[in-house]
Amino acid sequence: MKRWLVPTLYIIFLMLPIYWLLAMSFKTTNEILGGFTLWPQQFTLENYKVIFNDPTWYWGYFNSMIYVTINTIISLAVALPAAYAFSRFRFTGDKHLFFWLLTNRMAPPAVFALPFLQLYSSVGLFDTHIAVALAHCLFNIPLAVWILEGFMSGVPKELDETAYVDGHSFGSFFFRIFVPTITSGIGVAAFFCFMFSWVELLLAKTLTAVDAKPIAAIMTKTASSSGYELGLLAAAGCLTIIPGAFVIYFVRNYIAKGFALGRV
Repeated sequence: MKRWLVPTLYIIFLMLPIYWLLAMSFKTTNEILGGFTLWPQQFTLENYKVIFNDPTWYWGYFNSMIYVTINTIISLAVALPAAYAFSRFRFTGDKHLFFWLLTNRMAPPAVFALPFLQLYSSVGLFDTHIAVALAHCLFNIPLAVWILEGFMSGVPKELDETAYVDGHSFGSFFFRIFVPTITSGIGVAAFFCFMFSWVELLLAKTLTAVDAKPIAAIMTKTASSSGYELGLLAAAGCLTIIPGAFVIYFVRNYIAKGFALGRV
């Protein structure tokens, strides 16, 4: 009995903010500000109706999903060969280059917001999905390279040599043998790329205006001179959790193996 008490209390503690957000989404702003209640006293679906009936709101979710998916695909496509090179070959300055990649991940997004804005405005990419996707690559590719390099280094080099002896070309070996061997690492890298791109606000808001505006930026619309529309903000917040939950569900097995085998 006692050994289940601490984990149960810990889970309740972790789930409390999510429950509170969900409960607020079914309340009016006046009820939220009016007092402390554990559940909605005047249950309402108006907050969700606003989101599903207003194109500005629901297109925000579509826009976010589009550029997040593009970014994840690009990041993995670039990181896989790069991580393989760092894992299998030694060349002049390799460790310095690897460290330099990580320094890009350490820099705050605010440092790059203005350069990206000026660059994309001059080449006609401002307010497009690809603009945000490419901007997020600056942070996600180094992270994906770092994660994947750890998994690839754990695969013996003898696997490469055996495949070449058997007559495989590099492309055949890499995609048919090597990539399936590190699927758990790819799952972990995809998870972190998706989550960073999904929750990042500054670059996404700076590089978009109307056509590609993400849900995180649209949620700031709830602020007005009379205050925040807290019920609407809570409903939008609940819906933003769903894509991340789906991603975790589909890659959960890979994430579990990745945390056990990789360097994350």
